[in-house]
Amino acid sequence: MPRSSRSPGDPGALLEDVANNRRPRRIARRGQNTSRMAEDPSPNMTWVSCLAFFLRTQAQRVLFNTCRCKLLCQKLMEKTGILLLCAFGFWMFSIHVPSKMRVGQDDSITTPLQSLRLYQEKVRHHSGEIQDLRGSINLLTAKLQEMEAMSNEQNMAHKIMKMIQGDYTEKPDFALKSTGASIDFEHTSATYNHDKAHSYWKWIRLWNYAQPPDVILEPNVTPGNCWAFEGDHGQVTIRLAQKIYLSNLTLQHIPKTISLSGNLDTAPKDFVIYGMESSPSEEVFLGAFQFQPENIIQMFPLQNQPARAFGAVKVKISSNWGNPGFTCLYRVRVHGSVAPPGAQPHQNRYPERD
Repeated sequence: MPRSSRSPGDPGALLEDVANNRRPRRIARRGQNTSRMAEDPSPNMTWVSCLAFFLRTQAQRVLFNTCRCKLLCQKLMEKTGILLLCAFGFWMFSIHVPSKMRVGQDDSITTPLQSLRLYQEKVRHHSGEIQDLRGSINLLTAKLQEMEAMSNEQNMAHKIMKMIQGDYTEKPDFALKSTGASIDFEHTSATYNHDKAHSYWKWIRLWNYAQPPDVILEPNVTPGNCWAFEGDHGQVTIRLAQKIYLSNLTLQHIPKTISLSGNLDTAPKDFVIYGMESSPSEEVFLGAFQFQPENIIQMFPLQNQPARAFGAVKVKISSNWGNPGFTCLYRVRVHGSVAPPGAQPHQNRYPERD
């Protein structure tokens, strides 16, 4: 809107003048008013005009100052509001964003820690289970070992019983007295007679405790129940239960642990085996052997096994293990077969005894 259309006393014009800073025009107006008052000759008018001019000038100053203060206050309020809004936004940002960052950092840190703790707990749990399994396995192993030991003991017991029932060798004995074997006394050394083996009453001999040679054909092997002959060399001839094809001969002696003398010097050492026909003069060499008394039962495979059957066997002993007075034989067994080796065995004519 043009300046000329507004009256001088219009407050809007004053505000515009204040805003546009038109000071030279107001100074000009003041000069015109002063010139008018100088031209007016009336004293009353002059006084009134001066008073009005003064009041108007004061009002304009007050209005000008008020408007200026309002503008300044408005601008100040705007700046202050903007600053407050910025401060509030910054405060909210400083509160929420770092907290979120901390939460994110805590989550990023806490998640691996929690995973590690869970893994450690699982490892501990599985370690306990593994230890329990190891204990169970050890118990099962111990039980299995006990069962195996019991099984071995049972097998050993069965084997021992079988050996006992089978006369230890599990081979038929054709020199057993109960099956018909006997001693050929004409071709057997004399029995050793010792004073301690006789029983006397008033210098009269009642009976002789010395065992005859046929004791070696019986299964009762106990200390003293043996056939003794004088010196360290002698012989015994055994008539077998029937003619057989010879294969082995077994000698048996008592163990050292139950010997009354505590040694085995009376046991035979070197001996020779002969096979004999019906005629005693016909002897066939079957082998020379040595008996070791540490092994109480020893089986000797014959070195010479002719394809013929024999009805008798001669055992010729040439030495013992140190006793010069006598030698003891506890048991002699003779093994073989009725049928020739490799042939179909026929039924035995002699019944077996339990």
